[in-house]
Amino acid sequence: MFSSIDSLTPEQVARTIDHALLRPDMTTEEVITGCQLCAKYQTASVCVRPCDVALAASVLKDTAVQVGTVIGFPHGTTSTQAKVAESLQALDDGATELDMVLNIGRLKSGDLTFVQQDIHEVVQAAKHKLAECCVKVILECSLLTDDEKLLACKAAQDAGADYVKTSTGFSTGGATVADLKLMRGCTDPERVHVKASGGIRTLDDLLACFQAGADRIGASATVAIVDEMRARKVPDAA
Repeated sequence: MFSSIDSLTPEQVARTIDHALLRPDMTTEEVITGCQLCAKYQTASVCVRPCDVALAASVLKDTAVQVGTVIGFPHGTTSTQAKVAESLQALDDGATELDMVLNIGRLKSGDLTFVQQDIHEVVQAAKHKLAECCVKVILECSLLTDDEKLLACKAAQDAGADYVKTSTGFSTGGATVADLKLMRGCTDPERVHVKASGGIRTLDDLLACFQAGADRIGASATVAIVDEMRARKVPDAA
């Protein structure tokens, strides 16, 4: 996608960001303020906790900002049936994007059939209810070997997911250039997009992720990133 600041506007930067409002201690007032920020900056989406989906949908109902939430978060260890139920409830509440965590333990155990079916059932249920629903699969790359990342990407692609995503932002590491290149290289760009998430706090972080193959960014530092873009675009007074 974008690899150079010269080809970007602040508005384009904002439209690549899923603004994260996922801290467990976040208050209702903070969620509302965060959603209002998304409306002001016109981000791609807001990603909120499942309990906040209806609230976010209400705040953002007259905007182009999509409402997303997390499924099986942050460990991916809930049952498939629970993930499906959580997904359907989120869609009922107004979500249009779902970031689900795959079952990391089953992946590391080599049970790829389970991993793929777990994803497939969420994708199938979500898209049956809302055809345009966007389903992203979180790998939690910091806990995986490169071979496991490749297998996870294949499982997500074969299960019909729209995105593979690096991280929850709540584990031992976030997005890395190496992981993004691996994920982009082993998936079909016509079928699967790549989302970078975890530790992306500056405009340079964002640009590095796009250069490595990301299509979307998960971040909570949206204001700092977009405002940095605006500052760089100001002509030198000298």
